[in-house]
Amino acid sequence: MTEQPLSEAEYDAVTDAAAHWCMRLHAFDCTVAERQAFEQWHDAHPLHAFEYAAMLEIWDVADHLPRTSEAPPPVVRVTPPSRWRTYAVAAAISLVALPLAAFTSWEAGWLPSSYEHYEATSGLRHVTLTDGSEVELNLGTELVYSNYKDERRATLKKGEAFFKVSHDLAHPFVVRAGTGQIRVTGTQFNVWKYDDQVRVMLLEGSVKITSDASHSGLSLTPGMQASYNLGDAQPQLQAFSPHDPALAWRTGKLILDNLPLVDALPLINRYLSKPVMLADTGTGNIRIGGIYDIHEVTHLVSSLPKVLPVYLTQNQDGNTVLNSIPRKTPKT
Repeated sequence: MTEQPLSEAEYDAVTDAAAHWCMRLHAFDCTVAERQAFEQWHDAHPLHAFEYAAMLEIWDVADHLPRTSEAPPPVVRVTPPSRWRTYAVAAAISLVALPLAAFTSWEAGWLPSSYEHYEATSGLRHVTLTDGSEVELNLGTELVYSNYKDERRATLKKGEAFFKVSHDLAHPFVVRAGTGQIRVTGTQFNVWKYDDQVRVMLLEGSVKITSDASHSGLSLTPGMQASYNLGDAQPQLQAFSPHDPALAWRTGKLILDNLPLVDALPLINRYLSKPVMLADTGTGNIRIGGIYDIHEVTHLVSSLPKVLPVYLTQNQDGNTVLNSIPRKTPKT
């Protein structure tokens, strides 16, 4: 039996429902019952899932809307601060749908002229952005890029990326990662994000790093790296070599240079669907070294008991757990 096509009114109703669910699921007061109702709606028809995915793309655009003191669209201005983002999505949906309004919003700096979403799932990926900048994406990396009138904005949602930013002094390039952002005009740098940890390594040019906790910002020069975590008042600065093993991913390698497991696991876990955990502090102090293929990290984990004094278990969430083998006390 052939399924009847939806009427325009029915299609519009699905689009409206997708917008509603996108806003509700991102709201702080979304209830368990609402989430269950969404799952039922989402799975009821393939079009529901398609339209909801499209709304998530618009949500990403709204995430790039500027948080400045300039007057926002009226629907945003009259909204309490805690609900700003929800109504920003509604404004973005309306503006995307109306070409004239979208042009006006571009001129005002509220909406981008282009929006790009990139993922590297099965291998390393090289992309060229609309401004001519080049980005190398590590495995498991997700990046969003939007071009605004006054600046270029990228969000590293997860993973690692190496940027070669095209020079444009009047149109700076901003990368958001974790709780901070990196602001440049033209340069080469690497950004790694894992959970709440972020590390920025500058190879060429200059960048300024600003965190949510500190608005003064820190400037990096080539050969310097900055690391920060959620809640840090200031990034931690450190020098590095152009041949630092942390950059080996660009050639498909993971180099662990005699690192304690507590430091090595974040580098290993970025290539795994489920992170490996440590049983205790003592296990985290065990050191590991070697050069590995980033596509074979799963095999690296399974082989750890052959090269380190550890054994593997699983926790109730299905994560692999590393446990140190107790040393035998010599008999006296």
